Amino acid sequence: MSAPTVEELEAQEQRLVLDHFTHDDAWELGSILVKMARERRAPVAIDIRRGGQQLFHAALPGSTPDNDAWIDRKRRVVERYGCASFLVGARFRAKGTTFEESSRLDPDTYAAHGGAFPIAVRGAGVIGTVVVSGLPQAEDHAMVVEALERFTS
Repeated sequence: MSAPTVEELEAQEQRLVLDHFTHDDAWELGSILVKMARERRAPVAIDIRRGGQQLFHAALPGSTPDNDAWIDRKRRVVERYGCASFLVGARFRAKGTTFEESSRLDPDTYAAHGGAFPIAVRGAGVIGTVVVSGLPQAEDHAMVVEALERFTS
């Protein structure tokens, strides 16, 4: 799977803005992700948060505690930059550098790898995150985008 361009990643974020996001919405989106992961036998962990509250978490067979650590690191990037972790990394690469070399942030705390996506609500901005960890970063990101597309259709 090839990595999307900065422009493609930005277009995904602009397209996937929600009208609302409730506890029930988190359950629905999380359930979509679990179903997708089970169908693909993907060894992932899934996390959905709104503000500081975890609304959904699932660890599928084959996932490990390391996936939860990656979730936290990728989620912090979304919280800090207000956009997808994959997009943050892509923007650094487009400048000829890497997040790890140039962000001045602790790589044990932040990871600009694909899989964390902002939950943005129209009129409110970014209010949470949805994160998948366990696959190569482009696949983690693509799974989240596909689930959000299913959720919004």
